[in-house]
Amino acid sequence: MDWLDEIKWDAQGLVPVIAQEAGSNDVLMFAFMNREAVAETARRGEAVYWSRSRNRLWHKGEESGHIQKVHEMRLDCDNDVLLLKVTQLGHEPGIACHTGRHSCFFQRHEGGEWKTVDPVLKDPESIYK
Repeated sequence: MDWLDEIKWDAQGLVPVIAQEAGSNDVLMFAFMNREAVAETARRGEAVYWSRSRNRLWHKGEESGHIQKVHEMRLDCDNDVLLLKVTQLGHEPGIACHTGRHSCFFQRHEGGEWKTVDPVLKDPESIYK
């Protein structure tokens, strides 16, 4: 059996993916991959996702330069979620979010509202031209 066949794909042929920073274990982002994206990620050693908004493969950092070097790819116990252990490249400290922040999870629930708790490290206007 092909190792890709062991993944439980959803009705759209996608699997959810969590990108976690190697070392700090910060959760950087959540995305989806299709079969081709998973295979390409394994081949390149860099994260390649399926962009649902663009309806195409998306090599993380193709526009921003914020590439994710993949150290490990793990499959959960139900075979329906992938975890990537990555090093976020392209800026120190690493920027994973299109808002210019380290992580996409920069809003925390406090007192009945969402508060932004992590700073913008680089203006997105200067990242995406």
